[in-house]
Amino acid sequence: MNDFDEQLREILPRLRRFALSLTREQSSADDLVQATLERALTRLESKRPEGDLRAWLFAILYRRFVDQHRSARRYTRMLELFGRGREDDVQPSTERSVLAQHSLGAFERLSGEQRALLLAVSVEGLSYKEVAMMFDVPIGTVMSRLSRARQALRDLSEGEVTKPRLRILK
Repeated sequence: MNDFDEQLREILPRLRRFALSLTREQSSADDLVQATLERALTRLESKRPEGDLRAWLFAILYRRFVDQHRSARRYTRMLELFGRGREDDVQPSTERSVLAQHSLGAFERLSGEQRALLLAVSVEGLSYKEVAMMFDVPIGTVMSRLSRARQALRDLSEGEVTKPRLRILK
């Protein structure tokens, strides 16, 4: 158990960084990490012994985020149904004075799934297999989504507005 505690202490800053990138708000990120750790500790016996703790925790965190996002959307729809829709949506700033800030702005404009995918692979160093388990999709899907996310980031960084590219089948 002491080894588990030490591993958890090493992973915790990464979980916080990942949660912050998803939620974009410190208090929400802290709540998400806490909910993740609570879920992990209560379901520790369900973790495969040969599985990577880091990938397992990231998968739990991402699934908690998606579940919370879905719940929030349902709640918003209910409020709109009763005539209390929210109008305080804030768009990220488009004026960036430094190239690094511009790139971060482009990163922020990616979808939550694209940000999560890029962070998991590029920043956290998770393997495609671990990310596939995290998103519960095949490895090939991870590779194609990662390719699209990287292309979208390049396009946004160069100032191009991207729309999904669909092939026309005849």
